Amino acid sequence: NEMVSRLRAATRRLRRLKPRLGAMQSLMQSMEHASAEQRTEMLERLEEMQLKDTLRMFNGLVERCFSECVTGFRSKALTAPEEKCVTTCANKYLKHSGRVGQRFGELSAQQNEAAAQQG
Repeated sequence: NEMVSRLRAATRRLRRLKPRLGAMQSLMQSMEHASAEQRTEMLERLEEMQLKDTLRMFNGLVERCFSECVTGFRSKALTAPEEKCVTTCANKYLKHSGRVGQRFGELSAQQNEAAAQQG
């Protein structure tokens, strides 16, 4: 059950990423015909989008791992089991995010190939 819910969550995340992929791709394509000033502005916008995605991923990691692992609030420090849980959770989350990013790149390459074949 947990694996199925995680797969569903990953699928939802991929669906949410597709519009951003389109926005990033159109931004990159428009750079080809842009002036130097426009390119600089577009690169800044792209970096901002990437920063927001990174922050969103980090916030998701903190929220998920804290919710799953931290059970007591009697001490400022994590207990040994909580610390182990947080480490395991963070590692899994980062591996999962890496896989989602890899899949995202594969989808992007497929879209680029399809666009190249059409145009």
